[in-house]
Amino acid sequence: MKVDLGVALSGPVGVADQARELTELGADGLFTFENAHDVFFPLVLASQAVDADLMTNVAMAFPRSPLHLAYGANDLQLLTEGRFRLGLGSQIKPHIEKRYGSRWGKPVAQMREWVQALNMMFDHFEGKGPFDFQGEYTRHTLMTPNFNPGPNPHGRPPVLVGALGPKMCEMTAEVADGILVMPFNSARHMNERTVPALQSGLRKAGRTGEELEVIAEVIVATGRDDAELAAAAAGVRYLLGFYGSTPSYKPVLDVEGWGEYQPRLNGLSKQGDWQGMADLITDDMVSTISVFGTPKQVAAEILDRFGPHASRVCCYFPGYDIDPETMAELLRAIKDGSAARDDLGGVRA
Repeated sequence: MKVDLGVALSGPVGVADQARELTELGADGLFTFENAHDVFFPLVLASQAVDADLMTNVAMAFPRSPLHLAYGANDLQLLTEGRFRLGLGSQIKPHIEKRYGSRWGKPVAQMREWVQALNMMFDHFEGKGPFDFQGEYTRHTLMTPNFNPGPNPHGRPPVLVGALGPKMCEMTAEVADGILVMPFNSARHMNERTVPALQSGLRKAGRTGEELEVIAEVIVATGRDDAELAAAAAGVRYLLGFYGSTPSYKPVLDVEGWGEYQPRLNGLSKQGDWQGMADLITDDMVSTISVFGTPKQVAAEILDRFGPHASRVCCYFPGYDIDPETMAELLRAIKDGSAARDDLGGVRA
């Protein structure tokens, strides 16, 4: 199992040095997250500093034209010499309409069109088929030679979708190259909801599991002593409270028998009571939705939870400072554990 880490979470300044530091610790890949800074610019800088895989995780799809996304992804595929993945996300209606000033429709249908349009564009760049996509949410029927970048010598960049709900997961398995399984998740939700939805989508499209890259995302609370573990758990509680307040994540709480917490968290979020939200997150929630423990314990849990399904994992360390040696120990433990299981013919890596 390969491990990806977040880079440039505070912006693009210094990203080259940060990228080198993370890859030296053992990261196989780096991803950017769309928050208060652009999601693409840091990857341009990182591509010149390291040979690691690079990925947007995720770029918000609907505020951007599929053609803008295609051009950006194609250029990053050139810069990385074939090591780029375009990860797309849908966000939620208030942010798309009120923050981005863009159109929100039916998100699963809309995301399907964005992926299909991108597939058409990459095919056309390679000389395979006309530049013609006509959907409900986006239409593309004009391309002249001057605006066509032509075939990419490193191949087309894979298109991945960030998903958790069954409808988005099923659609992703039908049309995309891969899925980024959102980090507010649990082993039970993964096995009972996510995996069956992916299998359904693959069957509908007549695809095999080898045609869909599964990348799991996990919120990690780790440390090498009691003080580090306590700080990590405290930081993670804030993010779990934020996720848990969102109605779209209620199914994860429902599966674990904690559904009544969602409206309580939502009510506190509307009051701006972030500490109150964190205080509602129990120790069981921390260890069930995130992964908690020493680096070796966390590595074992990640492999148990996601190893049978995912080839890569994106690790988040929210709300606390993780010591570089702790990070390196975690990365070694994941790789060593994954290699040992491969030798035994266990999980798919």
